[in-house]
Amino acid sequence: MGGIVACVAWALLGSKLLVVRSVVVTGTHLVPSSSVLAVAGVQPGTPMVRINAVQVQARVAAIRQVQSVQVVKSWPDRVVIEVRERTAALAVAVPGGYDLLDPSGVVVRSSSSRPGRLPLYVSMETVAALRGDPSVSLAAVVLGELPSRLRAAVQSVSVPDGQVTVTLNSGVTVVWGGADRAGDKAQVLAILMRTRARYYDVSAPGMAMTKT
Repeated sequence: MGGIVACVAWALLGSKLLVVRSVVVTGTHLVPSSSVLAVAGVQPGTPMVRINAVQVQARVAAIRQVQSVQVVKSWPDRVVIEVRERTAALAVAVPGGYDLLDPSGVVVRSSSSRPGRLPLYVSMETVAALRGDPSVSLAAVVLGELPSRLRAAVQSVSVPDGQVTVTLNSGVTVVWGGADRAGDKAQVLAILMRTRARYYDVSAPGMAMTKT
């Protein structure tokens, strides 16, 4: 029995057959694969059994643009690091350009110009203070609920007093409110917009208001 145990231990720890020969990174677009590999710290030649997937995941997850990561040991000699990156949902004006935020308020990247698909998030808070701000999350959720045609026309979004308000490219203002009753709000808004007003409040669909 002792000989068998010794053979198994040798195979796992001493043999060159079960060591890391390749480390593969998938799912990266914003973060260079080389940066992920450097942070992961998985060295070729390390016995596979010594690779602590949880520790590697924690190191890679510390990269700002990474939303989640999974490390898989693909025996006999490969480690796969599967990265899911954060996705920008809003743009915030900063000196010299824009910071692009994900729904959690994390800066995904910076840009000298605002991508046309991203609404401008208007807030009195600093960019640093927006990380983890529930108002940012609420704005992102509501933007995802808007009818596609309306969503494409949004110029900016703000959340005064917890009420999501969007301004369209045409200058029209829509007070959407919270994330509840999205279908009812969309239906009421579609009817009201036939009046060609400049202001719509559908935060309470049963008591919607317009102003010219």
